[in-house]
Amino acid sequence: QVQVVESGGGLVQSGGSLRLSCVVHGSGFSVNTMGWYRQAPGQERDLVAVMTRGGVANYGDSVKGRFTISRDYAKNTVYLQMNSLKPEDTAIYYCNAEIERVVNVEGAKVTKVYWGQGTLVTVSS
Repeated sequence: QVQVVESGGGLVQSGGSLRLSCVVHGSGFSVNTMGWYRQAPGQERDLVAVMTRGGVANYGDSVKGRFTISRDYAKNTVYLQMNSLKPEDTAIYYCNAEIERVVNVEGAKVTKVYWGQGTLVTVSS
């Protein structure tokens, strides 16, 4: 059973900072790409930042230079450090993890994407 759990959301003033955390619980798998997406009311879910198993990061244009993604591979955890927050960063932030499992003795692998329940970030002006 795989469970993705986010934490760290809350209310912050414009210009402030928050740090989000996301842990993948379970066993018998490895985690490939892991990261964050966000969805504001009435809008589509957009990329915030993701990081591959090899450590390559990709950021959405609106957060470049303000947000930093990092991973603790031993703990199956991803972090999002958010600085210089703006009211337009207000959204539900969802953690996303691509899980890989070996399914037979020949070493065949399957992957599946899991999402967390989301954590609300509200930035006041």
